[in-house]
Amino acid sequence: IRTGDIDEVGDDVHLTFFEMLGNWSLGDYWKEDAIKWSFEFLTKELNIPQDRLAVSCFAGDDDAPKDTESAKIWEDLGFKKERIVFLPKEDNWWGPAGKTGPCGPDTEMFYWKLNNTSAPKTFDAKDKNWVEIWNDVFMQYVKDENGNYLEAKQKNVDTGMGLERTLAVLNGKENVYETDLFLPIIKEIERLSGASYCGVGDSNTQRLFRIIADHVKSSVFLACEGVLPSNLAQGYVLRRLIRRVVRYGKLLKMPNDFIASLVKSTTEIYKVVYPKLKEKESEIIFIVRQEEEKFEKTLGKGLKILSQEMRVQDYNSEKEIKNIPDLSPINGFPGFKPVKLSGKWLFDIYQTFGFPLELSIEEIEKMRGKIHDREKERIKNEFEKELEKHQNLSRTASAGMFKGGLADASEETIKLHTAAHLMLVGLRKVLGDNVIQKGSNINSERLRFDFSHSEKMTKEQLDDVENFINDIIEEDLPVSFEEMSLEKAKELGAMGVFESKYGEKVKVYTIGSGDNVASREICGGPHIGRTGILGHFKIQKEESSSAGVRRIKAILE
Repeated sequence: IRTGDIDEVGDDVHLTFFEMLGNWSLGDYWKEDAIKWSFEFLTKELNIPQDRLAVSCFAGDDDAPKDTESAKIWEDLGFKKERIVFLPKEDNWWGPAGKTGPCGPDTEMFYWKLNNTSAPKTFDAKDKNWVEIWNDVFMQYVKDENGNYLEAKQKNVDTGMGLERTLAVLNGKENVYETDLFLPIIKEIERLSGASYCGVGDSNTQRLFRIIADHVKSSVFLACEGVLPSNLAQGYVLRRLIRRVVRYGKLLKMPNDFIASLVKSTTEIYKVVYPKLKEKESEIIFIVRQEEEKFEKTLGKGLKILSQEMRVQDYNSEKEIKNIPDLSPINGFPGFKPVKLSGKWLFDIYQTFGFPLELSIEEIEKMRGKIHDREKERIKNEFEKELEKHQNLSRTASAGMFKGGLADASEETIKLHTAAHLMLVGLRKVLGDNVIQKGSNINSERLRFDFSHSEKMTKEQLDDVENFINDIIEEDLPVSFEEMSLEKAKELGAMGVFESKYGEKVKVYTIGSGDNVASREICGGPHIGRTGILGHFKIQKEESSSAGVRRIKAILE
């Protein structure tokens, strides 16, 4: 199960769950035998025509030379130079798994998937009609602690070959979803939704079918192995998969509690090869149902926020209607009302409640009437810009800890980050202005917050802080930020931590607006859009951290 390219799932070849065929050589055969046997299996055992195959090899860089050895072996097997390309490390290199260890170039085999056209004479690796089917990894080097790539004393070979892609090739299919590893799930989605997988001209519906089928399959295998939905590690992967299934199921108008039926379709496919799935079917269904129900409640909250905001915007639009051009005749939509929606705000709804953009727009149109195509395009562009920012943030997170002590960019971590701001205000209200933040560590499970204070807090004090924060949550105050000079931030009374690290320009996050500002703090973000999203704040523990410093651990329920 691999979610690194989860956003690609739904095309013809990408999956989060797949079965990897493979074999190893540990110090035994090397490049020539590995390549010859790969070629023999593809063309002699599987009877794939050589004229539909192409290969790539490592182009070389400062760390290791061009892999002309592999290319020469392919030429000797009858491949013309036009069907052999050299690609950089990001395409044709594996490892090391950590900072150091075995690594090396690989050679990849591609298959021309289009049945109605001959393969081009020249191999273009960017053409998605060429599908990778096999990968021989040559662990030729060892990377040391100084970053040097040294020739390995023992050279190993690893083979990677996806069963689903191989099966699609053998069945003459142009995508992995039209094999018997997916069709039973696809047919069940059709039955439940009333939609057609092969609907003419509706590629988005087809993509939704594929995502749901893939994610259900991944969820079944994870749950069978004892993984439970949570906000950490493997549990977070399972939670994310199930919630994506629910979101996309809503776009297909699937009935409530539809995943259980898809679980049964999945266990039926694999009952002979993986009998444990069938044996644990009831347990798996219980796990996914629980998570489905939890997420339904979360979506309900999101829908309420969406509805409230629409009423506010309707009111504002009525006040400003005279200054907005009349768009009602456009595209034949009588009674068209101006929609003053922000793609950024809809991204906040998506990030907090899991509402995909399409679902938000659908709900808004139910409440407000048809949104004009020009407005939809603007909203979509703004949304995608915010999504790209968030994805870049997530990639940063995987490389190391966030500034401000955030462990990742998950929804729960961002919520707890906002709660940390409220806690600082609450502590200063209850204990006095001598309280200063001394550090924090925030992950998707809990908030850990260090602050200056010399005595153990009483239960009454802790209750007062907790109640103060929950009152602000109940008020559902907006959270916004503005970039400004450090001097202006100080003039506004913004709280700051570790001041020497600030540059000339800073971000100031404000919780509240107008005369009702609960918090104003210098911070790099990210934060949620409104405090009402947080739920219920609960302090679990208060203890000493070091001399004159106390520590609170808290969660959101």
